Amino acid sequence: MVRFKQPKAIRGSQKWIQILVNEKAELLNSQIRQSFKLPNNEEIIWLSPKADEDYVEYGLEEFLEKVGKEKLKQLPLDEFWPKRGAKWDALGHSSSGESLFFVEAKSHIPELISTLRSKSEVSTERIRYSLGKTKEKLGSKADFDWSRTFYQYTNRLALVYFLRKNKLPAYMVFVYFLNDPDVKGPKTVDEWKGAIRLLHRYLDLREHLLQRWVVDIFMDVNKLKPV
Repeated sequence: MVRFKQPKAIRGSQKWIQILVNEKAELLNSQIRQSFKLPNNEEIIWLSPKADEDYVEYGLEEFLEKVGKEKLKQLPLDEFWPKRGAKWDALGHSSSGESLFFVEAKSHIPELISTLRSKSEVSTERIRYSLGKTKEKLGSKADFDWSRTFYQYTNRLALVYFLRKNKLPAYMVFVYFLNDPDVKGPKTVDEWKGAIRLLHRYLDLREHLLQRWVVDIFMDVNKLKPV
């Protein structure tokens, strides 16, 4: 199982997602409930990153095991992704157990850019194959390798799409922080939205096809600072 202990972060998106989940979770929860039309009485329980658990970030298998998803045993996950796969900035589930939430957080636009750096040829081939299948299923006709340029974004989509394809109620939540002074991130929602539109255009993604299970949330860090 993949389990990554983290220090208490002092800057950037890791710092703010730790504060958001541990101290201001309802700011995030209310937007998730509204975006995915969850009942108001549906609580969201965050399993990571928790301050009292060394801000552990989980891999996919351990998370599904923790929320008691027995269907994990039947999932062809090994065929889709290497065992030491992606770790998530935050992971949670609804109190009914009907919804799973996967969070990726960003504080500045250059964080959107990343490339696959696996040293294993077997893992690289498996990831590229799975990204290609996801790209195909999402109707993208972009003429380039999804393991390059925006790899962290595409692998998040691939893993959550894989769960949904296998009848697990997964939702992808991208949290974009505003006004992070340490990394001089975007100050307005429009700045982030412009970058995201460019990313979607580059990946040839149809935003309306993602809306049922992917949401962008914009969070001003000024709301997360101590009063």
